[in-house]
Order: sequence, then structure tokens, then C-alpha cells
Amino acid sequence: MITIISGTNRVPSNSIKIAEYYQKLLKKHGAESQILDLSKLPERFIFSALYENTGKDPDFNVLSDYVKESDKFVFIVPEYNNSFPGVLKGFIDGLSYPNTFKNKKGALVGISSGVMGGALALSHLTDILNYLGMNVLAIKPRISRVENNFKEGVILDSFVSGLIEAQVTALIEF
Repeated sequence: MITIISGTNRVPSNSIKIAEYYQKLLKKHGAESQILDLSKLPERFIFSALYENTGKDPDFNVLSDYVKESDKFVFIVPEYNNSFPGVLKGFIDGLSYPNTFKNKKGALVGISSGVMGGALALSHLTDILNYLGMNVLAIKPRISRVENNFKEGVILDSFVSGLIEAQVTALIEF
């Protein structure tokens, strides 16, 4: 099972739209996937599911189980303040440590309103996932100026859409 993580709790978000786009690509390639939407996190999870409370919040545990059941992940990573959203880090911190991501495989897609497509955010998240033992694909497409380059479920930049197609193929074979 491949789990696509929409990396923000913002509603509405471009992240969930890109996650849905990615899921369609996986389906086209015959791969089963599910979307984990961080906007579905319990509102108080920072207090009810982290540290000494790990495993104690039943609403958080439903989402945590998606992660436990998956072998591969796609992180849709919006750029917030030159990094990735704190809610994504909080979610990762709430998962069982140290084995949740150990020896699992991941792919990252950056999105931003700016021109860099979240490059630094992807670098930060890669460091964290590597620390947790995840093997992260080297292909990391970035959708810059997402408001202009993603319309009605289509990536308009053919180079970026080609990179995402290459990433999908590589992830399935990974």
C-alpha cells in the first residue's frame, strides 16, 4: 500500500489537490494507494497524541495506522516559511518512534507559490525521514508557482509533469 500524505492541515489546499492528482497517476500505473489528509488530524493532537501520550488518542491512532500499514509513502510538501508545515512535523513526532518509517520507502513532491518549488522544505524533510530510517527517492519534483502551474487537476509545466511520471514509475519499482 502506498500512502500519499497531504502535508498541511489548511483547508482548502493545493496539497490535497496534488495528492488526488498523484493518486490518479498511481492508479493509472496499477498501484493501490490511499490519501492521508492532515486536515483530518484531531484538533488537539499536539496535546493528546505526542510524547507521553503516544498511542493514547484514538482519533490520531486511526491516521497513525495508515502509516503503520504502508510500505511506501508520497509526501506532498507545501513550502511554509522556507520549510514545510509544522503540522507535518507534529504528525511525524506523534508516530511511534523509532520504527514507524524504518526501512520504508518514500517520495517527495514540493509545491510553493514561489519559484523554488519548496526545495529547502524538501531538503529539511529528507533529513528527518533519513534520520528515521526511511529510504527517500532522489527524484523530487517541485511545482513552483503552483497557482499558475496546476489548474483543474492538470500540471501545466510539461517538464514537471514528466518528472512526476518518472517519480511514480521509480516509486512503484523501488
